[in-house]
Amino acid sequence: MRRTPLLDVETGRGPIWLKCENLQPMGAFKLRGATNMLARLSPEQRAAGVVTYSSGNHGLAVAVAARHLRTHAIVVVPETVAAVKLEGIRKAGGETIAAGTTVLDRRRRAEQEVAARGLTMVPPFDHEWIIAGAGSVGLEVLEQLPAVGTVYVPLGGGGLASGVATALKLSRSAIQVIGVEPSGAPKMTVSLAAGHPVTLERTDSIADGLLSLRPGEITFAHLQRYLDAVVQVDESAIAAAVRWLFSEARIVAEPSGAVSVAAALARMSEDTGPHVAVVSGGNVDPDRYVRCLIEPSS
Repeated sequence: MRRTPLLDVETGRGPIWLKCENLQPMGAFKLRGATNMLARLSPEQRAAGVVTYSSGNHGLAVAVAARHLRTHAIVVVPETVAAVKLEGIRKAGGETIAAGTTVLDRRRRAEQEVAARGLTMVPPFDHEWIIAGAGSVGLEVLEQLPAVGTVYVPLGGGGLASGVATALKLSRSAIQVIGVEPSGAPKMTVSLAAGHPVTLERTDSIADGLLSLRPGEITFAHLQRYLDAVVQVDESAIAAAVRWLFSEARIVAEPSGAVSVAAALARMSEDTGPHVAVVSGGNVDPDRYVRCLIEPSS
């Protein structure tokens, strides 16, 4: 694991501090939770192997952690998985199985592999060890910028946001924590309004790592208690944040990792500073990245 840098970038209205999880060895924060969980398994569980289901980054993290801990990882990916993430999983030694296009499709197939092969499931977000690993991002932010006022965190199934929010709020309750999700995947907005996890019929966004149809039971409980707000950002704002990170910070971020920056740029004048945006990952398909970098009018 790397203790990732916290970089300040001027916006003209003050700096935004970027927590650069895109600089983890496999390019995303997911390595924290995967490493924490696999390290806690018994020798017998590691010997039998592990399985997970993922749109890409979590699967890559599990494959990398499994290689270092000398076990075998099977990753159930969507049929639409980004080529860069599929290639990374295979290079790390992970076995891949394609199943459908939704999280539920992938989860069902992973559960079948557990039953057939005696594997241990490594969930992408809804497990206390995964959440605890992700929460180390929040603890590092506190150490690197003790005066932090507001932290913006990408929000998919909720593992990163719930870990960061819990770590920050239990350390210093005055810190504001904002969860950010694409407007095309408002699973947490809908669930918080209902008071319980809700399954959406469909999700759609260029932020492919945040397309969970439903928050986890454990992550929802954490977020319901510790998040100050959930905000949504649209596709144009996400693409603009990808461009801003490239042009102003020389940072390559995937759209899922840039949603936090999109929210920070829109809200920093109304939220308490200093402002920190967690850039959760940088594993982006080159063609998709180029499309984000090209202005719509060009």
